[in-house]
Amino acid sequence: MKASDGEQVIRFEFTTAPAARLILLKHPDRIALDFSDAIPAVEPNGTDAATLIETLRHGATGPERYRYLLTPSRPVEASLVDVGAPAGRPTYELRLSESGADTAIVGANAISPNVTEANARATGVTAGEATGEGHHFTIVIDPGHGGVDNGAIGENGVKEKDINLAAAKSLRDSLETVSSIRVVLTREDDRFIALGERTAFAQKKDADLFISLHADSIRYHGLRGATIYTLSNRASDALSREIVENENAADQYGAPDLAAEAPEVFDILLDLTRRETVGYSEHFATALLEDFRKAGIRLINNPKRSAGFRVLKAPDVPSVLVEMGFLSNEKDAELLMSEAWREKTMGTLAHSIISFYRLDKTAEAREAGGEDADRRQLSAATVSDE
Repeated sequence: MKASDGEQVIRFEFTTAPAARLILLKHPDRIALDFSDAIPAVEPNGTDAATLIETLRHGATGPERYRYLLTPSRPVEASLVDVGAPAGRPTYELRLSESGADTAIVGANAISPNVTEANARATGVTAGEATGEGHHFTIVIDPGHGGVDNGAIGENGVKEKDINLAAAKSLRDSLETVSSIRVVLTREDDRFIALGERTAFAQKKDADLFISLHADSIRYHGLRGATIYTLSNRASDALSREIVENENAADQYGAPDLAAEAPEVFDILLDLTRRETVGYSEHFATALLEDFRKAGIRLINNPKRSAGFRVLKAPDVPSVLVEMGFLSNEKDAELLMSEAWREKTMGTLAHSIISFYRLDKTAEAREAGGEDADRRQLSAATVSDE
């Protein structure tokens, strides 16, 4: 770790080259450096009076990801450079220099679609500009349940696991119209996947966003409409508590050891990372809710809720769970099986993601001209939620 004349270089040497990414966190400014499949053999060197770093913390944020979290002592510009293997060891350099403006990250390894926080629409920074040329914004879609776990079953015999998978594929089709988006499903067919494996899968894929799709059943047969859930330690209300108990029980269908939640490594860094991630999730959920309303998608009362869903617990991946409706309600069940309704709802969800993270400049131009809005209005008029 060397610092001089308003510049600082931190070198990271490895036995094998890991994947790496650089992330800017705001309020206050911090720089996160993530390495996949790597753990440190030594502690970082100490800093000196000329350092641009006020604090440096590090720790594992997932089963295959290690994070360094740096708080700059003043505004800096940061870049991560792969310098090859000058001493026979793959080496990255984190290069910092004093900035006359705000702290910023640059370069091909810099990514920030999930770092734009509440200001994603207001910053004026597009995902393409933030991520660097060639980076794909990775979205992991999780069709809930599967295999021996049918999920909810409607009065007409329809199984939630099938509804969720069809919706996930429809959402994927809508998202893949944008070249900067990479979409991966936790399951492509009818198979059982434990809840912890779903979150680990998202982390392994370096997901920028995780969407879990569900269509539950509830004892209140008159209840209908969509709900958007984010993670919290306690359920926000009685309904959320009942829903989360249903969803978290999915692991009972797997091996006996899957039913018990694995102990969680807890430290200050992990807690800080999770707080940041939940914040991003909350901001996106709010935007998604507004887009659902504009598209005329029926929602329950107080449709933005929270609970301790295991599937949302990846500490470093913004995650939301979308309950599309209730198979226990006859009208909702009909809509959930409707291909037209599914395409409308998943199309709206895709549009919300693309708009919130500014993933498609062409779409922004169309929207400015009114074409996109006209198409959504037509779609809303074609399929009724009543």
